[in-house]
Amino acid sequence: MGRGGNKGGRGRGRGGGGRGRGGRDNRRGGGEDNRVSFDKVPKHNERLERYYNTVLRISNEERGDFWDALKRELPNSFRFAGSKGHALAVQKLLKERYVPEISKISHYDGTLVEAPLPVPWYPDELAWWMTTPKNVIRRFPPFAAFQKYLVSETSVGNISRQEVVSMIPPLVMDLQPGMTVLDMCAAPGSKAAQLLEMVHRGEEARMRKSLQAHAQEDGREVSPGVESMMLDDAADLKADSTDNGRATGLLIANDSDYKRSHMLIHQLKRLSSPNLIVTNHDATMFPSIKLPATPENPAANRYLKFDRILADVPCSGDGTMRKNVNLWKDWGPGNALGLYVTQVRILVRALQMLKPGGRVVYSTCSMNPVENEAVIASAIERCGGLDKVQLLTSDHQLPLLKRREGLKSWSIMDKSGKVWYSWKDVEANVAEHGTTPATEKLVEGMFTPTTTEIPFERCMRVYAHLQDTGGFFIAILQKMSEFKAKPESESKKTDVKPPITSIVEEIMAQPTPADGGSVAPKIEAADALTRPIVDIDSDVSPGAAINVLKRRADGELIIDAAMETKKLKVDEEVDEPAEAALENGEAHTSPPGAELDMTTRPGDMRSDVPAARPVRNRSGQQFEEPFKYITWDHPEVKSIEGFYKLSPRFPRDRFMVRNAEGEPAKTIYYTSALIRDILTENEGKGIKFIHGGVKMFMKQDVQAEGVCKWRIQSEGMPILEGYVGEERVVRLYKKETLRSLLIEMFPKISDGAWKNLGEIGEHVKNIGMGCCVLRIEPSDDEDGFQERMVLPLWRSLHSLNLMLAKEDRTAMLLRIFNDTTPLVNNHFPAKKAQEEDAKDVAPGFKVENGEVKVETSSAIESAKQIEDEQMEGAIKPGPYGDIVADPNNSLPDVRAEKIVKGEDTGGPEEQLNGTGGIEGQLGGVS
Repeated sequence: MGRGGNKGGRGRGRGGGGRGRGGRDNRRGGGEDNRVSFDKVPKHNERLERYYNTVLRISNEERGDFWDALKRELPNSFRFAGSKGHALAVQKLLKERYVPEISKISHYDGTLVEAPLPVPWYPDELAWWMTTPKNVIRRFPPFAAFQKYLVSETSVGNISRQEVVSMIPPLVMDLQPGMTVLDMCAAPGSKAAQLLEMVHRGEEARMRKSLQAHAQEDGREVSPGVESMMLDDAADLKADSTDNGRATGLLIANDSDYKRSHMLIHQLKRLSSPNLIVTNHDATMFPSIKLPATPENPAANRYLKFDRILADVPCSGDGTMRKNVNLWKDWGPGNALGLYVTQVRILVRALQMLKPGGRVVYSTCSMNPVENEAVIASAIERCGGLDKVQLLTSDHQLPLLKRREGLKSWSIMDKSGKVWYSWKDVEANVAEHGTTPATEKLVEGMFTPTTTEIPFERCMRVYAHLQDTGGFFIAILQKMSEFKAKPESESKKTDVKPPITSIVEEIMAQPTPADGGSVAPKIEAADALTRPIVDIDSDVSPGAAINVLKRRADGELIIDAAMETKKLKVDEEVDEPAEAALENGEAHTSPPGAELDMTTRPGDMRSDVPAARPVRNRSGQQFEEPFKYITWDHPEVKSIEGFYKLSPRFPRDRFMVRNAEGEPAKTIYYTSALIRDILTENEGKGIKFIHGGVKMFMKQDVQAEGVCKWRIQSEGMPILEGYVGEERVVRLYKKETLRSLLIEMFPKISDGAWKNLGEIGEHVKNIGMGCCVLRIEPSDDEDGFQERMVLPLWRSLHSLNLMLAKEDRTAMLLRIFNDTTPLVNNHFPAKKAQEEDAKDVAPGFKVENGEVKVETSSAIESAKQIEDEQMEGAIKPGPYGDIVADPNNSLPDVRAEKIVKGEDTGGPEEQLNGTGGIEGQLGGVS
């Protein structure tokens, strides 16, 4: 996980490399741009090649292929995100519209251009890659259409750029509906997004089946034809049966860095999950999470235990050298030696937090056994041996994935380049010559264990030459029973001695919960552990040194030795970190016709806006607004219930606000029942919750009697729509009607203009003002839809509007209609509308002569602009094309820019005049 620093690559700090930010006001740093193209970097490192030629036991016949593969650039890869049904719909367009056209292209010599291909081992062909060179992409027109599709769907979150080997760990976790899962080192969030999709797997079909079962009893109409959309396995209510089909599982996504935790939020927010919590803790000392006591035993403390945990730990990252080309010159054996202790601690803590029978998936993008097999062996030894923790095989999973077994024995290279084959050799050398700088970092636990036969062949190693990927290591560990972990002083310990853990007993053993549930008594000693200090040598290579962030105990700099290769992808603006930033600011009035949908999207981040200073509490930690739940009989809840005629089957006790007063001011959130219990039970107990809940309702000041001032937010629409009464439902069946609503914002319905709205015209003319549910129903008609969709619709006094961001409108037009018509905003004069359309088309597009065109010439470069260029000073490109934030630089403050545009950034619970631009309110049009 190393990365080129002040000797190459992107600069770190206030005046680093040419892409670094220098000082205030986002000015350029003083250093020159030292970036070198992939082809120009010499791909040779004597110690690297000598060590891996020996330790990896790759045969002479394939050794050349191994090194040749590492010297080639990676294929560009992407994954279809979201629910399986929606992902397959987006994938279908690629297969039927774009791939056939690209497949017709031939080079000058008559050979065919290689079109994008599905990754052979990824389920349902939902991951694709392509090796087409950029010069070929620029040359042929069919790639321009593919580029529009790729950029558009990436901008709205339907496509996620992710290196293929990083997709493997979630796929081998065997995560089932209803399970609780923890991602300990989650940023940038690509794997966490996969886990969250698994938490919700089959939920939509189960909810539709549950609604169908109760429709007659409740006197409600359920959309026709839904049975044809259901897969039998996905619609099985037994998979997660306790909440009317709603997912009851949980994902806690954690990151040790505060800024990265907010970046993580925006990678995951597009999935609109009420089953997600984001936390900000050191993974080595992740706190115990308390749950409410049971009625049967109210005096007993209950603490959460997890079914699955992903430990994708910080590592030296030498498996990423196909992307992180500077590793060829910067690699050194000391990189891995300095990370071993932290990696063991993370894995031990993960095993402690598992329930018996639960699984941890441990992974790195390193090929070094010190960070892989040695960590597995040390963690198993500390946790009581193979009777307590077992390694599981993954041979039956992903059968088309080519892999190698884990190493059964290995040697270690010290900082000087000398190779050691056993701990006894080190001890003998130290006895004769004393400890030297080269041997002082070597400890017994790094070597092949001699007392226990651990089945390392069950681990998975992925090498670059096997299927044209990066290097990766994966191990699956199952907890067999509770254990008392050995203190490091009693284990094969390094000389790095944290001041508290050297004198405090390690985590205490815990009895299995009597009812077999997901909780157990608290791990008392875990909360007393000090933050570990990893001693990274002063002579660590520049590529690894840039991975070493030292963070103090209160959230500033102690360890992050390789967090950069944790691939911090920054898709969107920072979420709610500085609520107080507006307290003394001037109120901005929204322009007429401002977007109603406040959803933040990938690409919202702007690099030209000054950064807001984080708000901190007295202890120095960043301030987060509290999570306060409101009761089912609160007047605002009752008004929502009455206006939308909510079914009694929809829970009213899961609505939450984020302000100290606990009163709905601007936004009402919704969470699952388990998250409600966690947030309320642990309030004020030191757990750093950063995010939880989905925006369900936004306040709208409507000057009309009897109109609910709370409109349904697009994120919450899929959760709520099945429980809304028919009085607030509009059904749409024809594609041309939807196309008209997507292109034209605020179409008039007064003075007979409703007749232009097709089959919904008369209905919307007669429906009352306020928010409605627009149900787009599938049908077999030629002008019908194949996929069911639900969108928020606002009925104003004289007009109608789909509450969708421009990026969503553009993406839907392209996806459904293959249409690039510019959007028309009826709240702007013609010239102003043209200017606004030119500004607000999806990333990678521009408007020329009334037509939306691609702005850049490369499909892959355009997709990368969404992540790379919008924060070019505050971030750096990481391995696999992901984004790495420079923690010494400030993130842009998108709040001021978005307030001027009348959009919500998820900030304080305040009502800003003119927000939304809705007809009849201040700032709108009447």
